[in-house]
Amino acid sequence: MISLIVAYAKNRVIGNKGRIPWSLPSDQQRFKEITKGGLVIMGRRTFEEIYKKFGHGLPGRETLVISKSQNFEGEGFRTVKDFQAALDYAGNHFPQKDIFICGGQSIYQEAISSGIVEKFYLTEIDSEFEGDTYFPEFEKKDLKIIKNQKFNDVYPYTFIIYSR
Repeated sequence: MISLIVAYAKNRVIGNKGRIPWSLPSDQQRFKEITKGGLVIMGRRTFEEIYKKFGHGLPGRETLVISKSQNFEGEGFRTVKDFQAALDYAGNHFPQKDIFICGGQSIYQEAISSGIVEKFYLTEIDSEFEGDTYFPEFEKKDLKIIKNQKFNDVYPYTFIIYSR
């Protein structure tokens, strides 16, 4: 199963200067629960934010970092050169694991454009933020809503799951 998981603001912002411009503890906990035991694919800037914050990769998950300019290797994480290499590596080394696309902007765009995403876990934050990185628009007509639930945290948000 290949899924995409993202939190984005009303104006589609997902990042600003290499950081997520909000903190939603309940959504962070949900991200952890959903992706635990799986394989996450993310870009260099997304990984660097996690690594700077925690000093390691995401526990309980394998992580593939897409980067042409850096090489990250450690317990539970490794670097691949592009999106297709990440999918190939995942298929060859972790065929039984669920795959989660975790950002950033160009990785999300490539995953959506490829048509391989089977499930979308979306946190739509009901606020606008300043940013330089955005979640791309995507066609929802062929998707079925599995869950649609509103939450109040630091910012109100809606958690939606779409399935293909």
